[in-house]
Amino acid sequence: MNGLRVLAPLAAVAALAFYGIQPAHAEDWSLYKDYSFSKLQLAKPKAFAKQHVVMQVSQGDPRRWKLVLNNVANMMKYFGPDNVQVVVVAYGPGLKMLLKNSKMRERIQGLSSQGVEFDACHNTMEGMKRKTGHLPKLVGSAVVVPGGIVRIIQLQQHGYNYIKP
Repeated sequence: MNGLRVLAPLAAVAALAFYGIQPAHAEDWSLYKDYSFSKLQLAKPKAFAKQHVVMQVSQGDPRRWKLVLNNVANMMKYFGPDNVQVVVVAYGPGLKMLLKNSKMRERIQGLSSQGVEFDACHNTMEGMKRKTGHLPKLVGSAVVVPGGIVRIIQLQQHGYNYIKP
């Protein structure tokens, strides 16, 4: 059984390489691989959360990123980390917030450790790949989703409150 745990990821990477698909350097591809629009999946589910919020990050302005992260931290403080499920969805120029060399990486890691999910748009990542020749390297806590806007719509349809600071 342990051999399968080692071989399965290697086989998946080999298959991706065979078809010319390069995985991004992110820690979590689980939502991308098993994505179903009709079935809500979360990388960091909070079973007892009373509040559910999706925050959009689509601008490449670090001041806007700081505002988003401040808003998230304030919600976590007000409601308590176990009582609010927050998903931050980054796409377009906003995806730069989730790049491995982002000035916000430490704050993102801190909020992620409190259960905040940071979703990265795969469509945007592919657009970056066309320009650079490779998929971007993301912060370790980033969760890759097929599309940022699609993810926001999905979360809203499942009762999440939408916020775009």
